[in-house]
Amino acid sequence: MPLTEYTFNVENPIDRIFYGRINIKKANSFLFFTDHGVVKNLIHHLKYKGQEQIGVLLGDWFGQILKENDHLPNIDYVIPVPLHRKKLRKRGYNQSALFAKQLAFHINSTFNDQLLIKTANTRTQTKKTRLSRWYDNRSLYEITNANILKNKNILLVDDVITTGATMELCATEFKKIQGTTIFIASMAVVV
Repeated sequence: MPLTEYTFNVENPIDRIFYGRINIKKANSFLFFTDHGVVKNLIHHLKYKGQEQIGVLLGDWFGQILKENDHLPNIDYVIPVPLHRKKLRKRGYNQSALFAKQLAFHINSTFNDQLLIKTANTRTQTKKTRLSRWYDNRSLYEITNANILKNKNILLVDDVITTGATMELCATEFKKIQGTTIFIASMAVVV
């Protein structure tokens, strides 16, 4: 498997995706995603072929690594990037939530997939440019209970980081809350 082997204690290329865009504390990704690789096939099967166990397996694997290297500070909430309720109903599960839930378990944190919601159903983002992703996603994410997130460390989790636009938009919502510190993690990053 093409592991990134990045950690949360040393600057890495995932951090640099967000430089000058959003003030996050640290970012990380578990695997490298290429157009013709095993990770693309895994994530395709996870998202579109009902293979939920892939999200759990990857979450357990990465979660164990995070627990062992102990570079991630105490995280209060692990929050997945949400799917719109229509897409969630159609797919039956949120692939990012499966991964995030296992991360939360291993780092002894609280998993919550109800604090961040997606307000509009958009088409897949995989073929869009960073600018069109940003434009299409403005105000698509909302926080449901900002009060419990004040002065908290949040690990925001997604499946694949391509341009970082989705994570940037979600993180922007969290940054509106007093004292939040944002960390970012994903199953994979496009190289």
